[in-house]
Amino acid sequence: METAILPGKYFDEFIAGEEFLTPSRTITEADIVNFAALSGDYHPLHTDEEYAKKTVHQGRIAHGALISAIATGLMGRLGLFDGTAIANMGQEWRFKRAVKIGDTITIKVKILEKRETAKKETGLIIREISILNQRGEQVGEGKATMLVKRKT
Repeated sequence: METAILPGKYFDEFIAGEEFLTPSRTITEADIVNFAALSGDYHPLHTDEEYAKKTVHQGRIAHGALISAIATGLMGRLGLFDGTAIANMGQEWRFKRAVKIGDTITIKVKILEKRETAKKETGLIIREISILNQRGEQVGEGKATMLVKRKT
């Protein structure tokens, strides 16, 4: 599987089972600090190295919501829905491993299914999402549903 930057696809062009791999991104201290400021989540697991050293993580970790936001941005870099997306209908996430400063994540996207809608000009694309670290370990997983234009 290769990293690909693609033009936007219409509902009709997606195939259940096809997979895409995003570009990678390294998580920085600035990411965590800025997200804490933006979200107001200053939990010491994210902001206090001495506190975090005493936990099972042995150091600060990224916020789960930060990782889901970065995952969403990385998926956008694929261009799959450029010009064809109508609305993000929902996302659900589960986090399996901590992401630390210096970890690099890549997102694997699999098209789970296509669902017809009542409107002939739209359809739903349901994606399975795996967040992988630089060692290929799955640090998170989820599903996302996008309302997409139909070509026909």
